[in-house]
Amino acid sequence: MRENHRRDQMPDRTAPTSQLTPAHADVIEIFAEVLAQSEEEGLADDFYSRLCEGITRCTALRRVVIFRYDSTRRRILAAGSYGVALELFHGDFFTLESAALARQALEQDRVLEIAEDLESQLPAEYVERLRARTVVCSPMSARGRWMGAILGDRGGDGPPLTAAEREVLWILGKMAALAAMARAATRQHERAVALEQRIDLAREVHEGVVQRLFGVSLALSGGQPFDEQTRRRCAEEVQAALGDLRTAMQRPLGRSVAATSTTLAEEVARLRHEYPDLGITIDDDAQFAAPPALEPLAQSVLAEAIRNAHKHAHATRVGVRSQMGDGTFVLEVTNDGVQEDGEPAGMGLRLAGFEALQAGGLLEFGSREGDRWQVRLVVPYEES
Repeated sequence: MRENHRRDQMPDRTAPTSQLTPAHADVIEIFAEVLAQSEEEGLADDFYSRLCEGITRCTALRRVVIFRYDSTRRRILAAGSYGVALELFHGDFFTLESAALARQALEQDRVLEIAEDLESQLPAEYVERLRARTVVCSPMSARGRWMGAILGDRGGDGPPLTAAEREVLWILGKMAALAAMARAATRQHERAVALEQRIDLAREVHEGVVQRLFGVSLALSGGQPFDEQTRRRCAEEVQAALGDLRTAMQRPLGRSVAATSTTLAEEVARLRHEYPDLGITIDDDAQFAAPPALEPLAQSVLAEAIRNAHKHAHATRVGVRSQMGDGTFVLEVTNDGVQEDGEPAGMGLRLAGFEALQAGGLLEFGSREGDRWQVRLVVPYEES
């Protein structure tokens, strides 16, 4: 479900009716209500589930699931549901390659409904978990970008959707896609602000710390003996530079880690599915967990370590272990297959190191005995 798919690659769609009906007014009202509730109650993550509920209020569908492309994690996620537990759809099984119905709906930009041969049109896990007889799919696309898909059913037998219901679903898909694009634009703005802050930090360090230390280095490289006043002045400049550096380093040092609703164990299961050739194993099943506050950081480091092993080594086994105790969380990822003439550390690990610093922790990575490479995250946390 790629975000950069252009509309000129899609066949033309039959234009919707130009007459405003009560159903259209209901759609606008429901969508505005969902947005308002999510904003007022601070439930941004519940937006798509509320939208699923709204869909059941204006159509004959009784169970609805919204699948959305997550550009941060580069995969399709179950973003919301109604009438069925969202936890049933956690995992990495939903892709455009396994969901021909969703791809066809997005390519044709119209609502599709199927009642036969569901196994060939949808992932086997979806059909098994939903046990639906008839499935409806509405595309979530806007300005030629594929953002996701809305899938639902009546929970039993029933007549096909009417033209008005298809129209309502199509409009809701467009609105949901526009909402997703607006959120993406907001995140882009936040990243731009963070980048500007990092540029300001670099400028401050350069104009303050670097300039002071440069002056001290010139004085020390002169070769002449120092009197007491000169030594005192050099010491004061170094102390001032250290003070400026401490002040500057109190700012956020890098990208912030995206929030997550999954666990470290679930992330390992996803990565096993994505990289089956790496032989990912958990070395200590009984203790494999992370403190809730550190879940986003731990999952980010884990995913980056796995990607690094896949990209920079010929790994056949990746061992993962975690440990919590005495207010310290430790995550270790070790892989084999390191090449002697290669540089197995990518830029992603270096950026993950900044994420660890923001949490007050430390990220170490480097070669170990033989052809092994290890990534080790150590972060303090408050025990409840």
